[in-house]
Amino acid sequence: MDRASRVLAEGLPEGMPNTYAALAAHGDQYLYPYEENALVEFLLHQSTLGRPVRMKHIASLAFSATRHRPPADRPLKPPGVNCAKGLERRRPEL
Repeated sequence: MDRASRVLAEGLPEGMPNTYAALAAHGDQYLYPYEENALVEFLLHQSTLGRPVRMKHIASLAFSATRHRPPADRPLKPPGVNCAKGLERRRPEL
């Protein structure tokens, strides 16, 4: 079972709000939900313009989406090579 599925199955500790942001923070996921939504919207927009993004570039786009975070919360390196496949599984509209 992948990390995101495990966090959803286990749930949140007592006292934490039941929100997607809390799940992402608790599960140590790479992108927060609003960052993932922005990335998906960008990918869909590029596709409608006739310029689909190659899968090998999605990791660097995800890394760029985290640049607005405070320096303490920013990841130090891009996500793994399988992040594009994971995004595709989580978001069927892609």
